[in-house]
Amino acid sequence: MRLLFSLFALSLFALPSAAQQNQLANNDYVHQQFGDTCSLDPQWKPLTADLNGDGVEDIVMVARCTNPLVDQDEKNFKVIDPMNTFYGYGNTKITSGFGQQDPRLKGISILVVHGAGADAWRSTTAQAKFVIINVAVKTIAVKKMKLSRKKSATAIYVEEATGDQMTAEIFWDGKKYKYEPLGSGME
Repeated sequence: MRLLFSLFALSLFALPSAAQQNQLANNDYVHQQFGDTCSLDPQWKPLTADLNGDGVEDIVMVARCTNPLVDQDEKNFKVIDPMNTFYGYGNTKITSGFGQQDPRLKGISILVVHGAGADAWRSTTAQAKFVIINVAVKTIAVKKMKLSRKKSATAIYVEEATGDQMTAEIFWDGKKYKYEPLGSGME
C-alpha cells in the first residue's frame, strides 16, 4: 500500500513538469526570444518539427511584429525575406517597409527557433532564430518535402492570403531559408 501511495505521490509531482515540457510557446516566450515588438497571433497554433535536419525539435509560430529589425541585434535573431529574395530583391531594410495590402495581415511574420540540446526549442540559448517577413499567411503547415531523389527536408508550407491564394514552401537549405512557390491552393 505504501508503495502504491509513493508511486501516486511521485506521479503528482511529475505531472506538472511533463505538462510544462509539452506546453507550446506563449507570448512570454515570444517576447523573451524576439522582443516586445512581436506577439503571437492566436489564429494560428505553434508547430514543431526538425526544420534544419539536426535531429533537434524546432518551433514555427505566426506572430504580429511591428518592427522586428529594432530587436534583431539585442535578441540575436535574423530578419529574413525569402519570398522577395526569390523574386529578386530581399534586402530586409527595404522590404520590411513593403507590408501587406490587406490590413488584417499587417505585421504578420513567421517566427522560427532552431532548438539546441536536449531542451530543443525550449533551450535558453537557441541554435538560431529567424523572423520571416512579407508572407501573407492564410494557412500554415509543416511537412516533409523532396529536395532530390535521395534527400528530403521538412518545410513550412504556407497558403498565402493573396488573390491567387499561392501555396509556397519555405525550407532550410543548410545555410538559409528559401522560398519556393508551388501553385494555387493547398486544398
